[in-house]
Amino acid sequence: MTAISDPHSPAPVSLADHPFLTGVYAPQRSEVDVDDLHVTGDLPSDLSGSYLRNGPNPRFDPIGSFVYPLDGDGMVHRISFDHGHASYSNRFVRTPMVVTEEAAGRALWSGITDGYTPPAEVVGDKLAGTVRQLPDINVVHHAGRLMAMAEADKPYRLDPADLRTLGEEDCSGAMRVGSTAHPKIDPRTGEMVLFNYTLEAPYLTWSVVGAEGQAVREPTAVDGLDDPVMIHDMALTERYVVLFVCPLIFDLAAAMTGGSLLSWRPDNGTRIAFIPRDGGTVRWIDTDAFWVWHFANAFDNPDGTVTVDYVEWTYPSGFADIASPSTSGLIRAQCNPATGTFGRTSVSARANLEFPRVDDRLLTLDHRRVATVGKSDTDQADLDSLWFHDLESGTEVCWTPSVAIGEPIYIPGPHHDYWGAIGTDPDDMHSRFYLLDADTPADGPLATIELPIRVPAGLHGFWDPTAR
Repeated sequence: MTAISDPHSPAPVSLADHPFLTGVYAPQRSEVDVDDLHVTGDLPSDLSGSYLRNGPNPRFDPIGSFVYPLDGDGMVHRISFDHGHASYSNRFVRTPMVVTEEAAGRALWSGITDGYTPPAEVVGDKLAGTVRQLPDINVVHHAGRLMAMAEADKPYRLDPADLRTLGEEDCSGAMRVGSTAHPKIDPRTGEMVLFNYTLEAPYLTWSVVGAEGQAVREPTAVDGLDDPVMIHDMALTERYVVLFVCPLIFDLAAAMTGGSLLSWRPDNGTRIAFIPRDGGTVRWIDTDAFWVWHFANAFDNPDGTVTVDYVEWTYPSGFADIASPSTSGLIRAQCNPATGTFGRTSVSARANLEFPRVDDRLLTLDHRRVATVGKSDTDQADLDSLWFHDLESGTEVCWTPSVAIGEPIYIPGPHHDYWGAIGTDPDDMHSRFYLLDADTPADGPLATIELPIRVPAGLHGFWDPTAR
């Protein structure tokens, strides 16, 4: 089908004037497969596996609006290690919208905040009136399925061999109504636990995919919500699914009259749901309002309390009309689902940390180390650093690479462990993968891998020891 023009189609977004469409965020349109990447330093010969990462990357120059990171097509990047050698490949996640736009040679769907949907004469009857699918937030591997994850929608399954898009995935019905971008895989049971929010009652559900890939719990309503809310991430313990329900409310009435779809209502406070994984009654804790994008980990304590480590923001930037800037910090919360008490302490005085990660083998269990992205005292405005927090000793160290650094990933090896991250130099726009010693990350990279193309900044990924 040859797409025709729609006179009502929104105007193109100016890439030159948009902070998240230029510089280290600029779209990458090339797809490549390159072996034997240049390595500076020593890449351990016994380290085998792949680091995969997803992120927003519009296939064509966007129209109408572009809100980072909610807009943008998915592009999955893979860096593979085998016997001291490294290779790279990347692919767009080809949703029906991407495929249709590729045939037309231009963007046909607008950004999600613009409200425009293309008509049948432009995209055909099947896709007319649909909004763009956005499996661009995260990428996970579970029970043989490699999936590009969206925000509150079904993921798209990829071929592990070549990252080719295979189609929409619902995990045998567990993701029938969609999924969070951040499901959690229990390393003890092999289960993948997830939640999803919707604009209509019951507003919030959770479900479970068994270790073999079957749905062992289909979407189950979470009782206790009266409004549709946005919740980006979750935490998991051996006993509970933990959801921080911060007061970012979907306001459909305001959106219909030109207002914002999301409304920050701090008077509602933040509510924390503890959902027993055995299907028991949900327990709630009420506290003051704050916002959470990402969790590091959570675990049960012998006395019945729950410890949760996360990055806490004063409010979600871009969704609240507040004069003072939002600030964040790494927080350890002690929660008692039985008594409804909630206390929290600061793990780090460092401001504006994000992307907290632990060794994924310790999810649901006590952990000692958390890594985050933040700023060092000598960083310029557009340069990031990696921070490594030792919760046992109360100390932290920083590595400042003088590049825009991405989310850190813990990489366990057969004899030694590492941290890894992609960074892009804002001066020469070259992207590199940095491999750091897990015990002495502030010493800088053991190996720096030159990537063949620039990797746009953001968002999430994982280490897959089975893929290379």
